[in-house]
Amino acid sequence: MAGERDTAHQGGGHLAVADEPVEVRDELLAARAAEGDEDAFEELVRRHGPAMFSLAVRLLGSRADAEDAVQEAFVSAWRRLPDFRADARFRTWLYRIVTNRCLNQLRARRPERDLTAAPEPTAPEHQASPVRAAESAAARAQLAEALDGLSPEQRACWVLRELHGLSYEQIAEVVRISEHAVRGRIFRARRYLTEAMGAWR
Repeated sequence: MAGERDTAHQGGGHLAVADEPVEVRDELLAARAAEGDEDAFEELVRRHGPAMFSLAVRLLGSRADAEDAVQEAFVSAWRRLPDFRADARFRTWLYRIVTNRCLNQLRARRPERDLTAAPEPTAPEHQASPVRAAESAAARAQLAEALDGLSPEQRACWVLRELHGLSYEQIAEVVRISEHAVRGRIFRARRYLTEAMGAWR
């Protein structure tokens, strides 16, 4: 049997050893899912679901709304997989679907913010823990209110950049605008948030 395995490797040169796990690329899983492979799609959901949920929470300010948005986005992604281009990055494509779903909700209404969804600013090192905790809670509430003052488009660009670490180029691909426009939206968002958070700072 060992000889047969060695022969197979020498002949083909590309066979993987059965007991060596190799992580399949997103794009290959997407191709399989597009052909109806539900296991492949479930693996994509497992890989990217947490990040997409985090994005939706930051954009919508509500965990319940975020959960609905992400579920709807994955259903949409499953249906649109045949249109996915093999030369594109699946993660960026998925970011676009989730972001668009959230932007539609933001434009349609003003959701109630979940204050625990806002990032927690770092308080000065010298402060005692109770003071730090109280100030952090106040800052979260203030940031939540400040984020609501941004346009949905500015908010999306700011969240993708500051909280998810996407590059300007990636954000431009997600929201389908120029990189220059992305920089402009983020600049205006940062300026607004800096002014809005001025009292806490």
